[in-house]
Amino acid sequence: MITIIANLKGGSGKSTVAFNLAVWLEKNNRPVIGYDLDPQCTFSDLAMLRREMEYKPDLTIHSVRAVLKEQLLAHAGHEVLIDVGAANLAAMKEALTAADRILIPVPPSQADVWATQRFLHIIGPDLEVMKASGTQQTMAFVNRADTNKSIRETHETEAALRLLPGIDVVLPQRLRLRTGFRRSLSEGLTVFEMWPRSKAAQEFRTLAKALYPDMAGQS
Repeated sequence: MITIIANLKGGSGKSTVAFNLAVWLEKNNRPVIGYDLDPQCTFSDLAMLRREMEYKPDLTIHSVRAVLKEQLLAHAGHEVLIDVGAANLAAMKEALTAADRILIPVPPSQADVWATQRFLHIIGPDLEVMKASGTQQTMAFVNRADTNKSIRETHETEAALRLLPGIDVVLPQRLRLRTGFRRSLSEGLTVFEMWPRSKAAQEFRTLAKALYPDMAGQS
C-alpha cells in the first residue's frame, strides 16, 4: 500500500507520524520503503540519525527521483510511506496518481482547518483522478491535540474536518501534544521504543492499528 502523509501547513507533525509508522511496520515484519519529498528532509534526517546510532530496524528512505510514479509502483511487497510538504507540490501531485490513500494530520485550530481546506482545494483535481481509478481514500485525524480532553478546539476541529469536501474518513484516534514525541525524535527513536508504556506510545499504537487493521494484534 502506498500512503502519502501530507499537509499544506508546516508543523502538522507529518514527519513524526511517518517516522513512527515506518519503524512500527518494520518491527512488525512489514517491510517499508520511505520517500522524503519535503525540502526540510526531516524523515531522511531521522533515518540517517537512526543509522548512525545503529538502531534496528534500519529505514530505507529515498529522496526525489525522476519518474516518481514508476518508482513508487515498483515496490511490490512493501508498505510505501511518502512524507511530502506543500513546498513540493509537483512531487505531491505525481505521487497522488500512484497512491492508495492520503493521510492528513491536522493540529486543533481554525487556522489548520482552513489550511486543510485550501490543501484539499489545491489537490482536488488530482484526488478526483486518484479516486476514479480505484478505491483510494483521503483520511484525516487530529494531531497534537491538547492533553486536556475537555478543550473545545480538539472536538471542534474534528467536527469541522467531517464537513470538508474531499475527506472520506476522519479517524477518531488522536495523537496528543506530548513531549515524548519530540524528545524521542532527538534520539533517533520512536516514542514506543523510548517509552513503550507511555500514553504517547499507547496513542500511537492505537492510530497505527486503525490505519493497518490487519495488524490489530501486533504490539
